[in-house]
Amino acid sequence: MTRRIAVLGGGESGVGAAVLAKVKQMEVWLSDAGKIADKYKARLNEYGIEWEEGGHTESKILSADEVIKSPGIPDTAPIIQKVKAKNIPVISEIEFAGRYTNAKMVCITGSNGKTTTTMLTYHILKDAGLNVGLAGNVGMSLAYQVALEKHDVYVIELSSFQLDNMYDFKANVAVIMNITPDHLDRYDYKMQNYVNAKFRILQNQTKEDSFIYWEDDPVIEEQLRHIHVEARMLPFSDHCEEGLCAFKDGDTLIFDVDEERKFEMPVDELALKGRHNLYNSMAAGLSASLLDIKKDVIRKALSNFEAVEHRLEYVATVDGVRYINDSKATNVNSCWYALDSMTTPVVLILGGKDKGNDYSEIEEHVKNKVSAIVCMGKDNEKIKNFFAGKVPVIIDTHSVEDAVAECHRVAKKGETVLLSPCCASFDLFKSYEDRGRQFKEQVRNLKKQD
Repeated sequence: MTRRIAVLGGGESGVGAAVLAKVKQMEVWLSDAGKIADKYKARLNEYGIEWEEGGHTESKILSADEVIKSPGIPDTAPIIQKVKAKNIPVISEIEFAGRYTNAKMVCITGSNGKTTTTMLTYHILKDAGLNVGLAGNVGMSLAYQVALEKHDVYVIELSSFQLDNMYDFKANVAVIMNITPDHLDRYDYKMQNYVNAKFRILQNQTKEDSFIYWEDDPVIEEQLRHIHVEARMLPFSDHCEEGLCAFKDGDTLIFDVDEERKFEMPVDELALKGRHNLYNSMAAGLSASLLDIKKDVIRKALSNFEAVEHRLEYVATVDGVRYINDSKATNVNSCWYALDSMTTPVVLILGGKDKGNDYSEIEEHVKNKVSAIVCMGKDNEKIKNFFAGKVPVIIDTHSVEDAVAECHRVAKKGETVLLSPCCASFDLFKSYEDRGRQFKEQVRNLKKQD
């Protein structure tokens, strides 16, 4: 009997899952409550997959043997509640794709740094000549690649939302960069629920597998007290201490997976600067070492990698002021790392859709490094109230044009304008990418007038 699959969500993840299901000769129905982009409609049509947009035909979804849910759809969505009431299994696209490949899986999660670490790991493996795919929150859908491309290794960025609906999938190499409060609106505002979601990356691992993590993260440290990890544990840190598998000793970065694979390189040769990028480089280097990539290849790749767009991305210098796009900083901890890497006074752009933010985490950095805050959002009251009296200047704006114009007005020569908003972008923009690109466009317009 033909297996019936309903896919909810018509983006990269959902369409990839639908194509894989079709290739495996299942009966597929894809449904999206919103609009489906033209490129995805074309792909669905190419494979003869039935689809709908602008609402759900419940009878078709509720008659499925299994539902594949896009990560952006919360469990509280009415259609998911109805699916669960009928005891229809709900899984993620990653879980579905994992059933149809024996490739090695390098899986990376964390509240911050996971995209850069994923891209950096992929860069090393590609430079080494491996047949490697990039998937998850970056790159092409894992399911689509499994259906059509067949890689030997996949480097996958996993959000907590993706991990929520993963059950039998296994990471051969699991990486947790850090865990700080984020997306708590999806986890009943309970931090432990979010932590549990992140640690699902370790489920199904055996002693043949590996777990790479930042040793100094207090949340990871606390969670490890309460669970048993089957996999080999490879901690990293920015100081030298027994038991670490990657660490900084003075100006040298040392990788020490084992005696045979031990190597070092000067920290100043790393392509990515700043403490947070040191951690990203350690995690990526360890992942590559575990896959037996040659030391020289890892060194070279860590030194020639180009930064990820929207993550501490230099845009331009206008009137002696540097403009940096860190639009990917959608939570407070990301902004902390951005401010931590700043060596000049900062005009900081904050604002957007607040996810239950606690700004006290960046309070000291703001007091010590920030000369002005420019708010950019529909409702900036929480930011204005928290930082009132803590910085010399706070400016309220409600568009990217006004925000950049105010930054240009108040920033002094030698300062840095930093877009590191702490918030999601959905109040004024389609995505953090849209926010970053609009910011860059406005800065470049200033540059033309310079």
